[in-house]
Amino acid sequence: MFQSLVEKMSEAFKKFKNKGKLTEADVKAGMREIKLALLEADVNFKVVKDFINKVTERAVGSEVLESLLPAQQIVKIVNEELTALMGGTNSKLTIASKPPTIILMCGLQGSGKTTHCAKLARLYKKQGKNPLLVACDIYRPAAIKQLQVVGEQVGVPVFERGTANPVETAKEAVKYAIKYGYDMLFVDTAGRLHVDEALMNELRAMKEALNPTEILLVVDAMTGQDAVNVAESFNNLLDITGVILTKMDGDTRGGAALSVRYITGKPIKFIGTGEKLDTIEPFHPDRMASRILGMGDVLSLIEKAEQAFDEKKALELERKLREQSFTLEDFLDQLGQFKNMGSLDSILGMMPGIKPSQLGNAKIDEKALARTEAIILSMTPRERLHPEIINYSRKKRIAAGSGTSIEDVNRLLKQYEQTKALMKQLSGNKVFKKKGKFRLPF
Repeated sequence: MFQSLVEKMSEAFKKFKNKGKLTEADVKAGMREIKLALLEADVNFKVVKDFINKVTERAVGSEVLESLLPAQQIVKIVNEELTALMGGTNSKLTIASKPPTIILMCGLQGSGKTTHCAKLARLYKKQGKNPLLVACDIYRPAAIKQLQVVGEQVGVPVFERGTANPVETAKEAVKYAIKYGYDMLFVDTAGRLHVDEALMNELRAMKEALNPTEILLVVDAMTGQDAVNVAESFNNLLDITGVILTKMDGDTRGGAALSVRYITGKPIKFIGTGEKLDTIEPFHPDRMASRILGMGDVLSLIEKAEQAFDEKKALELERKLREQSFTLEDFLDQLGQFKNMGSLDSILGMMPGIKPSQLGNAKIDEKALARTEAIILSMTPRERLHPEIINYSRKKRIAAGSGTSIEDVNRLLKQYEQTKALMKQLSGNKVFKKKGKFRLPF
């Protein structure tokens, strides 16, 4: 995410860090580098101009230029202004005081509305809500079927009336939700060009009929500057309440994220970070600013870990570590939970001090995890509990049973021993102890 922008911002800040004392000319020279970085990231020109003026005005003050660490002060100012530019604080979805909460999803065709209806429904279902998906896209072939498929995957029912009038379908869905106790409705509408007057009129009619709690515009972040133009057009016509930026995992520039709030005045509420139905995150401007400046995003990393790792399993693992009975089955379980956190590059990208260029195309190798699982499942229960008994003949049998090689089996056993040693070391580390009780680092 934002790989190109992160690299260029880092280069710009080097000009400050290499000087012990800064002059006004130094600051302006550095600001030119930051300005170019933002323009190359496809950030709206008006946004860049206003941002640079604000940062420069604060940076040339005596408090910065006469400080002992002026470079750090400038980084702090840029961080604060980036955060303010993207909205300042996380903007949560409004929940209606009287159910159901109605969320009208709109946007261009192909932006990801249908998928993100399901993503949001899954997210709020996990928070104890009882959501319902509403199929109002009657124009795209198989759109209703797609919503039913993703709805089934997240365990959320779909209300549909085939090719009936979308406005009437939406009104019926509200009555149905009230009757059967659904407290959130995610209304999937047809994708449309913002110049398509007939379809935009349909959206306006739907807004008037439903009086939705939220109107969320789904925008493809990879379209860059055009995403901002789309957001502005939809906002002028519908007065949207928020934006969802999709395909953020593939957006190396970041222009849309840095421009949408400034141009529309409406917050980015969520970002889509992958194709799977669990890859959606609330948008935190302060955390995103930290990532852009190469400071990482530790809070999001902790939240990912809390969601991926099962507390009961963690306590059971704690007991096994104390008793030094960590087995290959436990090893497999830990790998599976780590896999649930997402791609390795997204995890490392949240860590402070790690540049995107250092990661290359790092990904969790799904095939390697599958091989690991196959090897362990090819072992006998006794071998999983006591891997030290696995000799050459056993390795040969395990390799044949799992469709792997003896080298793969040896590699797994070595990884297991290294993990076991690390876990033992952590269990004795004071950092991971609290009031005499061991606490896992995740």
